[in-house]
Amino acid sequence: MTAKTFDTIIIGAGQAGPPLAGRLTAAGMSVALIERKLVGGTCVNTGCMPTKAMVASAYAAHLARRAADYGVTLSGSVGVDYRAIKARKDKVSNDARGNLESWIAGMDHCTLYRGHARFVTANTVRVGDDLLTAEKIFLNTGGRASVPDLPGVNDISYLTNSSMMDLDVLPRHLVVVGGSYVSLEFAQMFRRFGSEVTVIEKSPRLIAREDDDVSAAILSILENEDITVHLGADDISFARQGNEIAVTFTAGKAPAVGSHVLLAVGRTPNTDDLGLDKAGVEVDKRGFIVVDDLLRTSVPGIWAMGDCNGKGAFTHTSYNDYEIVAANLLDNDPRKVSDRIEAYALYTDPPLGRCGMTETAVRKSGRRALVGLRPMTRVGRAVEKGETQGFMKILVDADTKEILGCSVLGPGGDEAIHCVLDLMYAKAPVSTLARATHIHPNVSELLPTIAQELKPLA
Repeated sequence: MTAKTFDTIIIGAGQAGPPLAGRLTAAGMSVALIERKLVGGTCVNTGCMPTKAMVASAYAAHLARRAADYGVTLSGSVGVDYRAIKARKDKVSNDARGNLESWIAGMDHCTLYRGHARFVTANTVRVGDDLLTAEKIFLNTGGRASVPDLPGVNDISYLTNSSMMDLDVLPRHLVVVGGSYVSLEFAQMFRRFGSEVTVIEKSPRLIAREDDDVSAAILSILENEDITVHLGADDISFARQGNEIAVTFTAGKAPAVGSHVLLAVGRTPNTDDLGLDKAGVEVDKRGFIVVDDLLRTSVPGIWAMGDCNGKGAFTHTSYNDYEIVAANLLDNDPRKVSDRIEAYALYTDPPLGRCGMTETAVRKSGRRALVGLRPMTRVGRAVEKGETQGFMKILVDADTKEILGCSVLGPGGDEAIHCVLDLMYAKAPVSTLARATHIHPNVSELLPTIAQELKPLA
């Protein structure tokens, strides 16, 4: 079979693949864009967009139940139509995917192939009956939910973040195994939809990569909504119990018996069925493709972007990977991964916005540091909104006055964090924030106040 020749091949149409195809075709290159399932990847189809649409529905239900707190009277109880919630979520996702597909279809010199791509050699891949070759190949294959090898897991029906999107009935009792970002968002939203919810986490606290005070505050938020949380689960196993599922979490304690089980214990890169060995592409022990600071793999002419390279597990880091590759290839702009400041959000209500170092990381670094802290109970905008759970915390280098990190857990925390993140990219000292005049009333207006009240980190 004669291979079809392109200037470039992009495997995966997630958050990095399509925009890169747009830049490459605009530069006059021919592109073969390969997608085995749904254009848009995790974010559009099973991640950010559909889940945040559901978070919005859950917030609406929660706020309606609190109407009396704001002096608003509702006649009758607040009901939830889960099928309508799913239909709204599906429309948000389908519209986004449709727009993306239309954009790709309108790209000159771009051919979209539907199917699973596997390397034949370092510059040739097979997709179904098609053999494609190119001097430059870009991998954007994403990841999938990990399924832990726990006793009884293969004897039950379980859900992952992806299959949750297909669920068309509201669980009576949702048991969530895992106590990190994905699991907590689902736990809170389904509790607000009306399900009984239990969270089981093997670590001694939730979202263990965060500081203790953040973990404790989020635990309190969830428990205040009658979500049962079991921490330090050291003996997790599953068994059928009639039409339900019993989840044992600690020897000697009664299992949690639920109608549905969600496994949310991490992600696995989609690299195990690409034929990377035939191309000579190196992967690490977890299956992530090894890349350098410019996202080049161990094989010249092959790059890896997004979740498959282990350099970030977010839509924004995947998109930034595309920007780094395009800048170096097309713009003579030496951008690199190490320029990136870690930043992300947890979309519980209230949300957590995070950037830079945690307090734990600062302590481990040995740097002399300053810290500023303010609870949301002392933030006027939070009080006005009746949403006073959480706090804000800023960490600063005591000698250079460089901002090291920030956590904003509270209303608008996912937005307010960017006030600090942008200053960190600008390498501005904390005095720049301290002297800024923010709009009142606003949650972020207290960030300058915090910057004026720094104390030594004990």
